[in-house]
Amino acid sequence: MRNKMIALAVVSCVAITGCATDPSTGQQRLNKSAIGALAGAAGGAAISKATGGDKTGRDAAIGGVLGAGVGYYMERQAKQLQQQMAGTGVIVKPNANGNIDLVMPGNITFSFDNATLSTSFMPTLDKLASTMNEYNQNTITIAGHTDSVGNPSYNMNLSRDRANSVRNYLVNRGVSSNRINVVAYGQTRPIADNSNEYGRQQNRRVEVTVNAPNSVR
Repeated sequence: MRNKMIALAVVSCVAITGCATDPSTGQQRLNKSAIGALAGAAGGAAISKATGGDKTGRDAAIGGVLGAGVGYYMERQAKQLQQQMAGTGVIVKPNANGNIDLVMPGNITFSFDNATLSTSFMPTLDKLASTMNEYNQNTITIAGHTDSVGNPSYNMNLSRDRANSVRNYLVNRGVSSNRINVVAYGQTRPIADNSNEYGRQQNRRVEVTVNAPNSVR
C-alpha cells in the first residue's frame, strides 16, 4: 500500500508540474514530460505485475520518473530541431509515439531520378548531425520514398539508395552507424497526389524518425 502511495505521489507531482494552459482554449494540457511520466508509470507497474513482483507501486514510481526524463529529453530535442530546420523546407513534428519525425521533400534533397545529395542540402544535414551527436541516446530510422513514375522495383532501390545517402552523410559527420536503421518504401507510401509535379515532389522524400530512448542517462 505504501509503495502505491509513493507511486501516486511521484506521478501526480510530475503530471501537475507538466501541465500548461492552452492559450487558444484555456484548457489544461500535459506536456511531453508529463505524458512520459504517466506512460512510464503505467509501464513500470504493468511489468512488475506481469512478472509477479510485489513492488508494483515502487516500480510505477520508478517508471514515472524515467518516463518524465525521456519526455523532457525529446521535448528539448524537438525544439532545437525545429529552430535549426526553420526555413530549410524540412518539416519537424513530434508524433504520437513520443518520437520526432523530420520530412525532407525531394525538391530540396535530390534531383529527379538521382540518389546524390544536393550540395545545397548538406548544410541542413550538418545541423541535423550536430543535434544527433549532442542528443546521442536516440536511435534513428531513415526511410526513403519515391513518386509513382517508373518501375516499382526500380523505385524501391532508388528509395533505398537515397536513404543510404542521408545515412552515410550523417555517419561521416560523426553519428554512430549503430544508431541508424535504413528502410525503403519506394512508391508504396505516397503522401500527395502523384498526378501532378508538386505532389510527386512531396512523395520523393526522405523521412528521418528520431526514436525516443527507453531511458536517459
